[in-house]
Amino acid sequence: MMNFKLTPPHHFVNDALEEIRIFVENIILSLGVYGHAVPVVRHVLLAVVALLLAFFAERLCKYILVPLILRLVKRTEAHWDDVVFDRQVLRTACHIAPALVIWQLMPLVFYQFPMVQEGLRRLTAVYLTIAATRLITGIIDRLRYLNTRPGSSTSQYLKSFCGVLKILAIFIAVVVVIGILINRSPMALLAGLGATSAVLMLVFKDTIDGLVAGIRLTSNEMIHIGDHITVPGGFVDGTVMDITLTTVKVRQADNTITTVPPLTLVSGIFQNWKGVQDVDGQRVKKMVYFDVRSIRVVDDSLRKQLLEQGFVKEEELKGEVVNMALFRHYMEHYLAKREDVNEKMTLLVRQLEATQAGVPIELYFFLRTKDWIPYEHSMADILEHVYAYANAFGLKIYEQTPVQ
Repeated sequence: MMNFKLTPPHHFVNDALEEIRIFVENIILSLGVYGHAVPVVRHVLLAVVALLLAFFAERLCKYILVPLILRLVKRTEAHWDDVVFDRQVLRTACHIAPALVIWQLMPLVFYQFPMVQEGLRRLTAVYLTIAATRLITGIIDRLRYLNTRPGSSTSQYLKSFCGVLKILAIFIAVVVVIGILINRSPMALLAGLGATSAVLMLVFKDTIDGLVAGIRLTSNEMIHIGDHITVPGGFVDGTVMDITLTTVKVRQADNTITTVPPLTLVSGIFQNWKGVQDVDGQRVKKMVYFDVRSIRVVDDSLRKQLLEQGFVKEEELKGEVVNMALFRHYMEHYLAKREDVNEKMTLLVRQLEATQAGVPIELYFFLRTKDWIPYEHSMADILEHVYAYANAFGLKIYEQTPVQ
């Protein structure tokens, strides 16, 4: 009966290092190098061997292990592994392999120079930390693609959650790197941050407020990608392109991109026109001011003129009728007959309280079109009709005397 004995991993590494040392010593003997030149040649050869092994480790990962893992991932029925373990993430992981080789071979290469060995050990540890952080942030970036519906609530939650995770990972990596460089435990540094947390919160107050606002903006579903928003002041009026924890990108009507901090939207007032997309029309609410001196009871002359032009019917002129009332009824009929006006939704032409600028008539209706340019053309055409036909009813649009 045969007995098999497993070799511990650290014994295997030590045996490999011993084999490399013996191999280098044999090369030195075969070259006939003696005296003071032996240490120099030994360190040069060991460094070359370490670099070659690191290079081969990186190539082995990139051209053998990565394609193998991708094939295994494609054969599984799960979707998450296809998203997380893509080619870019796996290639980022390959950058860790050469650093691990250098980390293991440093004691062999610079065993006669402890200070150099310690310096390279710290630099290698910093590189490993940075490479591992890049790998972690790359995996976190891929997590937001687990949801295949861009712009949905779940997609925005994932994006916000991934943003918080990336900030946390980078923060921990910075603490670890500082701990490596000053030869202190990262846990001791994290414990020491408790005493300076108040100062840090004061210094990064705006950044923290912005991050919290970004989380509130997405978690409360205030806006989604594709929504049309406007901010009072006129500097933002367009479609949301992208939402992150720190910025909201809006494409304006002239195709320029405006970047808005989430804190501006959360702490201020903005309009989301998403509801307009869910109905069969876009609202129009316009006011036209008339000179109060032009409002009067219809006389025989005006009565005859309106009947001849077909603006009113005979039954609408019974009794004492005011010209503004006739004009309101005329505009309601006019709007109801237009094909671009949705007559099934609210349609109203009403008179409001008189002001110093005249008596306002409000036109409240919905246009069928939701596209910006046709909407503006239809609205302008209707207002121009008001301006053109008001005089036929004996009404005068209020005009304020310009300041000289």
